[in-house]
Amino acid sequence: MPAFVRAVLSAPDGAFDRVSLFEPDPVRQATTCRLAISIGDALGRPDVVTATADVEEACTGADFVFSAIRVGGDRGRVIDEQVALRRGLVGQETTGAGGCAMALRTVPVVLAYCQVLERCAPGAVLINFTNPAGVITQAIASYSSVRAVGVCDTPSAAVEKLAEFFGADQARVSYSYAGLNHLGWFTSFCVDGEERIQELLHRYEDLQRFDHAFAALDPALVRRVGALPTEYLFYYYDSGRYIRNVGAARATRGQDVLRMNRDLLTVVGQALSTGDITAAWSVYAEGLGLRRDTYMSADTGHPEAGDGNATREPGPLTTETPPLGGYEAVALSIVKGLATAKPTKVIVNTQNGTGLGFLDPDDIVEVPAMVSAGGIAPVPTGELPRPAIGLVCQVKEYERAIVEAAVTGDASLAAVGLSFHPLVPGISVARELIDEYRQEHGPDLAYLR
Repeated sequence: MPAFVRAVLSAPDGAFDRVSLFEPDPVRQATTCRLAISIGDALGRPDVVTATADVEEACTGADFVFSAIRVGGDRGRVIDEQVALRRGLVGQETTGAGGCAMALRTVPVVLAYCQVLERCAPGAVLINFTNPAGVITQAIASYSSVRAVGVCDTPSAAVEKLAEFFGADQARVSYSYAGLNHLGWFTSFCVDGEERIQELLHRYEDLQRFDHAFAALDPALVRRVGALPTEYLFYYYDSGRYIRNVGAARATRGQDVLRMNRDLLTVVGQALSTGDITAAWSVYAEGLGLRRDTYMSADTGHPEAGDGNATREPGPLTTETPPLGGYEAVALSIVKGLATAKPTKVIVNTQNGTGLGFLDPDDIVEVPAMVSAGGIAPVPTGELPRPAIGLVCQVKEYERAIVEAAVTGDASLAAVGLSFHPLVPGISVARELIDEYRQEHGPDLAYLR
């Protein structure tokens, strides 16, 4: 969040005159929030950034609200992973059983915050970073009047990498992309108007050597599907290898992040205690770099994989506009589009409308859209191949059921919904998983009956 605040304050158009951070945790208020406030001072924007533990105070009068919460904290993520892995199942935080547990904890909390927004900022646009982004955005769209759009930087980062592979800047490329959050494919990729998707499929091994974000996927499988998947398809296409790799690493990503975040809060707090904002920013940036460099490395078995989707290296704390990447780049593109007359093309999680004919109009999908003062309008996208359609339909049915279960508090429906997920082997295992998640997460899932 401090890096995101820095990007917001450094934007050339100075779009925001107030940035209010809602943070109920006193440790993070004294560390990351304090750092973000100090960044405002260092950039010559004193008193612009504030922090509060009162959500109504934070949201009242807001034009845009950025949601990035983790119900149950990093410990909750570890539980999500371990309960699944003990059964030999994928425990990733947004996919399969782990993603289900995270969604069930998160949907009621997000919808409660949406009720606050309906009262305190009825005209605000909610830009949802909270994972699993597709499920959370679906819940908001189905059970709230808040105007929301989901953000994930995975496909946008892939566009950038593919353009670099061809030695082209992004102004020279066009593409078709469609799917769900963390379940999407490129069906077209043109450079200077020339279609290159078949070349990408044919040269997939070259693409893997060019960027490790593509290294985990099997080239023959990708070619048979006939479309270019984003990196999260690894958990679907090679779940057994994920489980073996995590076992060999002797630690899950959640355990690593829990440790890194504890260390980061400690060193940032120590630097801030001396009043040295430059030192605090430096150790914070180093911590971001460590998280980026280890992203998906244990899961995929590629230690050098790194995070092509995380915030780019923030660099020194200066008044110059930092290089934008990751979530902040996508979010600020949405803000810019909504606030100006000039449309901006962004890949977002939004309502399907008539885009994917095999899904319902109000289903949340991940597609390119033109974002402008008039709203968010999905652009026509290419037809997905049959293997992709099959996965999308199955996962969307899971998402619909999980959202309904979270809203109604129906534990049995949660198990039925989870059994629809392609990474869960049936209803008996799904019921076991839901029962154990309820026990392990205690108050956070006590509403399920």
